[in-house]
Amino acid sequence: MISTTATNIKKRLKPNDVFITPLPLARQQIDMIEFRPEEVWYDPFKNSGSYYNQYPTDNKEWSEILEDRDFFTFNKKVDVICSNPPYSFIDKVLTKCIELKPRVISLLIGVNNLTARRIEIMNKSGYGLKKLHMCKVWKWFGMSYIVQFEKGEKNCISYDRVVWK
Repeated sequence: MISTTATNIKKRLKPNDVFITPLPLARQQIDMIEFRPEEVWYDPFKNSGSYYNQYPTDNKEWSEILEDRDFFTFNKKVDVICSNPPYSFIDKVLTKCIELKPRVISLLIGVNNLTARRIEIMNKSGYGLKKLHMCKVWKWFGMSYIVQFEKGEKNCISYDRVVWK
């Protein structure tokens, strides 16, 4: 049986990528990252501050399109990117994250957003998928992953891009 929430999401006439991450889930994602006091943390999609307000440091930056601070024009040096990006333009988000060259890229994404092609893009840019955590938020459609890519690390999972017949 399909949940009422899933049915309502599928029937939307206009996509809505604004879903506020529950505070405990944002905290869990933050706690998955090795903290280094000298590093700059960055929340590219701050919204209400679920992540930003819980970062373990005051050495932090943020962007929020609703406050005229666009992630895609951000160009400061950061060491950790940790956020819940809009799923509808995940390729553009990954490209920008890579461009900023942080040590860690930790994103909460839908399970359908994690593909072998995207992992390969990250790998070719020097990032390995170090951690993968599956979770479910009641109001969101389907399962989600916390993915943590780290510069110079190996993947915690294997994959291939063969189309098997």
